[in-house]
Amino acid sequence: MQLLSVILPTYNERVAAPRLLGEIGAVLDGAGIPFEALVLDDASPDGTADVVASTFGASDAVRVIRRSGPRGLAFAIREGIESARGDTVVVMDSDFNHDPKALPSLLRPLDQFDLVSGSRFAPGGGMYSFGRYAGSFAMNLFIRLTLQTQVQDNLSGYFAMRKRALGELPAERIFRGYGDYYFRLLWHARAAGLRILEVPVYYRSREGGSSKTPLLRTSWRYTVETLRFRAEVSGTGSARGG
Repeated sequence: MQLLSVILPTYNERVAAPRLLGEIGAVLDGAGIPFEALVLDDASPDGTADVVASTFGASDAVRVIRRSGPRGLAFAIREGIESARGDTVVVMDSDFNHDPKALPSLLRPLDQFDLVSGSRFAPGGGMYSFGRYAGSFAMNLFIRLTLQTQVQDNLSGYFAMRKRALGELPAERIFRGYGDYYFRLLWHARAAGLRILEVPVYYRSREGGSSKTPLLRTSWRYTVETLRFRAEVSGTGSARGG
């Protein structure tokens, strides 16, 4: 079986990250899937990189990358993808929002699809907080209608993809900002004719630290970025209809 690279951007996750890596290992070892986990740390003040390195120093399956380039989630993900040794890449949060138990359901369809995306809004999906679920649903509806992505969860960020297919997309136009990188990834994937499948996932409550995505401020940021991206792709004459 081909090597899987799990990309884990971290910032102040010294509590959650080691436990998450343990759960990821249990799930993937149990499924017989060889993997490496890349921890991309943005100089966390709480010493996340040091804690992970000391906990998994003897493991060849965990690599800690102490980032020195531009800070931010999207930049970290891009660096992780470029550093990955595996033929398949999974990107997920490091705070337990993204449940490792969903990994097999993301990986199985890759024989027939190019990008498999975890969705809170597909039948069987959900979220621990109804308030955040409702707010995220409204934001996703706006993005879906504005960009016509034909995807229900445009901000999931929990996905599996062949590295080859990722290499066909314009990374410099996708990987910037925070969670908004994901609707740009989906849009460009669809524009390139890649096959996209959504599978249900249930968001767990985060563990350790505090949320990095306060709902109102983040919704405003995503609204602005959606409109900016719509103007960008319309201006180049490359916007796609439904």
